[in-house]
Amino acid sequence: MAGRLLVVDDNPLNVKLLTAKLTREYYAVLTAENGAQALEIAMREKPDLVLLDVMMPEMDGFEVCQRLKIEPATRNIPVIMVTALSDVQDRVRGLEAGADDFLTKPVNDIALLARVRSCLRLKSLMDEWRLREGLEVEGEDLSSPANAHVLLLEEQPHEADIIRKNVERAGFVCHVAHKSDEIAPLLARHPIDVFLISLGLNTEDGLRVCANLRAQEETRMHPLVVYADESDIGRIAKALDLGANDYIFKPVDALELQARLRTQIRNKRGYDRLRLSYERSMAMAITDPLTGAYNRHYFEQNVPRLFERYASNKKPVSIAIADIDHFKKINDTYGHHAGDQVLQEIVRRLHGGMRFLDVIVRLGGEEFVILMPDTPHEAALRVAERLRRSVAERPVSLARPQVDLPVTLSIGVAGTDIGEADAGTLLQKADAALYRAKESGRDKVMGAEN
Repeated sequence: MAGRLLVVDDNPLNVKLLTAKLTREYYAVLTAENGAQALEIAMREKPDLVLLDVMMPEMDGFEVCQRLKIEPATRNIPVIMVTALSDVQDRVRGLEAGADDFLTKPVNDIALLARVRSCLRLKSLMDEWRLREGLEVEGEDLSSPANAHVLLLEEQPHEADIIRKNVERAGFVCHVAHKSDEIAPLLARHPIDVFLISLGLNTEDGLRVCANLRAQEETRMHPLVVYADESDIGRIAKALDLGANDYIFKPVDALELQARLRTQIRNKRGYDRLRLSYERSMAMAITDPLTGAYNRHYFEQNVPRLFERYASNKKPVSIAIADIDHFKKINDTYGHHAGDQVLQEIVRRLHGGMRFLDVIVRLGGEEFVILMPDTPHEAALRVAERLRRSVAERPVSLARPQVDLPVTLSIGVAGTDIGEADAGTLLQKADAALYRAKESGRDKVMGAEN
């Protein structure tokens, strides 16, 4: 994955070595020799990732990282801190300053490139969601969320117990699996936020577990942290290539583990918020805000494709058009607020009488289209009659004004198994049947004529 990287170090030799390693992997490299210059370049160039030395004069890497993460224009740029300091407290301090990762000098080439690829992959994903949403998620809480759930896979009971206690000291809930086939039941019972996987399993391959988690739709986007002996850096790099987000060496230090889990949970919360915001925006674009039914835009964009799919599978599909009888009179007599209540109740009753794969679309006003896949014309007529009765047999109770209001539907039905082949033709046939239902006295279901 190509990208533009900013290397920050006051030692020219270190800059030259890192630049050589990264350009050899086809990354474009920018450089800065101090904290102030790094902030200026980051603001101007917006690199994809910053490799930041800690020990620099005037402004150390911790302060630079904090400033990058506070500034809205640069807060989403991943930061990997690089230092000769090997004290766990320094690594934890860097992670708590907002760093996404931490490397210790002398930098291992495999670890460096694996960390870079992992950070760039996450940034690319988050940038895509921000682009879809079209705005920043403001006010994101960077603190550790309370009651986050961690799923730990570790075969050795003693090792699992130590790690579990360290995870729980950070305020997280830890669920332990000793075999990979215990993961699915735990997922079904608990809202897992992060996976913590041992690569030192004896009876199965930890890398295979990582690959399986990334292959499954329900776990594909969950943060995945692996741990192994420092001598096993090759397998750790492979785990990162398979989609792991972070790693930690054994023996696992409690403070570093807690800091790395907090970073991953923070990232997941940000991703979840972006995705939820995007999904809400998408839902607003295709649903009627009053009733929750799909809108005309959804119908025009999706129904023709659905028809093509069912036609290719040679399966019948039917359409019903339902219209609320004398709806204008309801609005004129009781007001538009009462009319809105009627529309909402009608959609609730229609949904109550349909299958989960059936679709309700509010075309406008008091007119609704009901799409019934894999349903022949005669069966659709029976469904429409059941829906008509569900409305006619019980009045709509209005809250304002307080009145029980009789409401009826007229419905026209057409199905592809009696000659209509495409959505437009079927809609016209159903509309003609609806017109006949109204002309013949309303509160009726009429089928299309051959």
